[in-house]
Formats: sequence, C-alpha cells, structure tokens
Amino acid sequence: MPAQPNGKPPLAWMFVFRGALPRGVRFAAGAGTALLVLALWSMAAPLGWISPIFLPSPLGVLTALWTMVTQNNLLTNAGISIARVWVAFLLSAIMAIPIGILMSSYRIFGSALEPLIDFIRYLPVPALVPLSIIWLGIGEETKIFLLWLGTFFQLVLLVAEDMKRVPQEYFEIAYTLGAKPRAALTSVALRAMLPSLVDNLRITLGWCWTYLIIAEIVAADNGLGFVIWTARRYMQTDQVMAGVFVIGFIGLATDQALRLLHRRLFRYL
Repeated sequence: MPAQPNGKPPLAWMFVFRGALPRGVRFAAGAGTALLVLALWSMAAPLGWISPIFLPSPLGVLTALWTMVTQNNLLTNAGISIARVWVAFLLSAIMAIPIGILMSSYRIFGSALEPLIDFIRYLPVPALVPLSIIWLGIGEETKIFLLWLGTFFQLVLLVAEDMKRVPQEYFEIAYTLGAKPRAALTSVALRAMLPSLVDNLRITLGWCWTYLIIAEIVAADNGLGFVIWTARRYMQTDQVMAGVFVIGFIGLATDQALRLLHRRLFRYL
C-alpha cells in the first residue's frame, strides 16, 4: 500500500482510535456490511452450506413476509406487540426513574432497595412464567408483567448510576446560590443526567423487546411472539425468520428515531 507524504497509509484516517468519520463513510460501512451478509446468506442454500429447511433464502423469507402481511394479519399482530412493549416500557420508566433517583440521592433508600433489586434482576424471566400465570392468570396483565419484569430492575439501577455521576460540585454551587434540595434536584440533577438517561431509556427499550417472545407464548392468540411460536411448531422457518425480522426492523426504526431525538435535544454534547 503506497504511503502518504506524512508516511501514513492512505486509509489510516479510518482507523484512528476514537476518531471521527464522515456521515457518508459511516453509511457506506454499514450498508457494505449488510450487503455482504445478504450475499453470504443468498449463497448458503444454493452452494449446499446449509439446508433451506433450517435457513431459507432471502427471497423465501420475503415471500413468507408478504403472505403473512396479506393473509395472516401480520400488521395487526405487530401493532398489538408494539402496544404491549410500550405499555410495559413506560410503566417501567415511570417507576424506575423516581426510585433510581431516590436510591442515589438518599443512602437509606439505596441500602434498603439495592440488594433486593440486584437479587431479582438476576432471576431468569422464563423461570418466572409459571408464577406469573398463578398470580395474574393468562390475560393481558401477565404479558405486560413479564415485559415489565425484564425491564424495570435493569433500568432502575441505570438511573441510580446516572444520578451518581452528577458532580457534587453542581449541588454545592446550587446551594451556595440559595437553592433548596428540591430545586437542586429538578433544576440541576435532572438536567445534568438527562442525556445519559435518554440513552439508557433507549437501551432498555431494546431489552424490553427481547422478552416479547417469552411474554407472548403465555396463552396468547395474537402478537408477533405468538406468530413466531406458532410457525415454529410447524417448522415454517421462513415465517419464523420473517417474524424475527419484523421485530428487528421495528427495533431498528425506533432506535434510530430515539438517536435522532437525542441529537436534537442535546446538540451541546
């Protein structure tokens, strides 16, 4: 590879540690990776690398997706799943944000709650499905509860850590200027932690989606999880992959929208 006048290879600027990249280069890198994966996937079955029963071709998955949209009410099921995820996620956020702030602001709350939260967040959600059915039955409440269970206990600790990262100097300056504790919390702490809080909300929304299949196999007759689980029973791998891709596309679109919102709200970062 020919060297530049400064002695560096011509593409060395792409591999600078924590260096910036132009938007076009970032887009090209992402699109190139996606196209490479798609090309390898398209060649897997024709070249005999793997049976189409286990890995259908991209065209087969697209065909199954079209059939599910036009004949199997896929969009309706997707809407139901989106509603369940957002209800559980918003419920988690409404509860986790004040509790996390209290845990970080007052040591008595942190000492009392953190061991219990640490214990529960390590419990596998699938193992709690039978208890959820016993406690709440097989209705919508159980599905929301399982999604909430997989989100709340992770989010509350992230919120507490965000609050801990607010420099103590900010509070000292606020008190020096005559602020009361409540004003220091709302006008100083919340504003300082808001950028990282929005990022953590974006991350935990993704976690909430990962529990969808678990939540929607509990006596469900609708939702994307139900569609995927039903197709699995009959070895309809193309429909399983189509359903999984729909979840991935919804998650990607939501994540990019929240990233854009973060950039618009916090231009100063």
